[in-house]
Amino acid sequence: MELKRVVVTGLGALTPIGNTKDEYWEGLISGKSGAAPITYYDTEKFKTKFACELKNFNATDFIDRKLASRMDKFTQYAMVAADEAIADAKLDLDSMNKLRVGVIWGAGIGGLETFQEEVLNFAKGDGTPRFNPFFIPKMIADIAPGNISIKYGFMGPNYTTVSACASSANAMFDALNSIRLGHCDVVVTGGSEAAVTIAGMGGFNAMHALSTRNESPETASRPFDATRDGFVLGEGAGALVLEEYEYAKARGAKIYAEFIGGGLSSDAYHMTAPHPEGKGVVVVMKNCLENAGLKPEDVDHINTHGTSTPLGDVAELKAISEVFGSHAKKININSTKSMTGHLLGAAGAIEAISVILAMEHGIVPPTINYTTADENIDPELNLTLNKAQKRNIKVGMSNTFGFGGHNACVLFKKLD
Repeated sequence: MELKRVVVTGLGALTPIGNTKDEYWEGLISGKSGAAPITYYDTEKFKTKFACELKNFNATDFIDRKLASRMDKFTQYAMVAADEAIADAKLDLDSMNKLRVGVIWGAGIGGLETFQEEVLNFAKGDGTPRFNPFFIPKMIADIAPGNISIKYGFMGPNYTTVSACASSANAMFDALNSIRLGHCDVVVTGGSEAAVTIAGMGGFNAMHALSTRNESPETASRPFDATRDGFVLGEGAGALVLEEYEYAKARGAKIYAEFIGGGLSSDAYHMTAPHPEGKGVVVVMKNCLENAGLKPEDVDHINTHGTSTPLGDVAELKAISEVFGSHAKKININSTKSMTGHLLGAAGAIEAISVILAMEHGIVPPTINYTTADENIDPELNLTLNKAQKRNIKVGMSNTFGFGGHNACVLFKKLD
């Protein structure tokens, strides 16, 4: 069976450095930090008092107030990003066969704030189980694609993938295969997360996973820097419209890039720590290249997982050097988490969008906040430090890894 080609025709982004794809891109190339003191709750007793929150975002500017009240933030974010991507793709919603349009989404946690609020409210009561009737529909991780499909009438495959921080990259790979195998003509895919909450921050602090650089939040996310001390939690959503190539061409769609392949693997090592030599990361990148039918020397740019954790950054770069050999030094490597923070289940989507826009504009966004070399990192690797670099990108890769050892990798190519 010959696999169908898949292209990207629509993009939507809601991020801590921009509330549209264009604002997001401007934030990326200008090296903007999205980190700032938390405004959602009192952080006095918390180890980490900052995060990458959305700025100037009000869900009711986009969603009917009554409907928005029945959605957790992660679903609100998903709806806004998906709306932008669908509008960007200029789909003919009246004439298309909606039986062949799917929505495959990613979320690592889902409605954490809803769960937190309902449990805290119950604990304050007298033991009588008084819960909001929308508690469960607001909380469950699959409700975001459900709401997107309800709004647009898309009746193809509809579900959420959950693999921690690899969730939206997993969703994109599933969406790619749904079209490749002929099950769909179009799939709306991506991911969303809204974990900047008391429970989210408290939980990650308990694991010692977060930076505690409270005196300088804007410089706290510093991938590859010797002084990095943990990741910065972010929130938001990214959405992509994928189409079968001939379908997109027939309707005259603008095509951003070809989605040429993906790969998956497991570290099979530890609940939260990566293998120190990046063994699972080596496997996932090799799987991705094989799936795409490409050689290591074909890759021009890699947006790394690059969370700014002491172990993870080194392991990933070791894996890149092993897979790409001497060519690794010719690749523009970066970590956009230095600007957006770590969007958990939405990370794969917004970082894939960064790769696609870098390909379109011929500019690689920087890895900001780098000041001190890490002796464990090869100094000959081009980590695109502190300033965007012009680069003609024909092939771009995005890596995303999750607690539990879940690894996902996706590849995009300029359309021939």
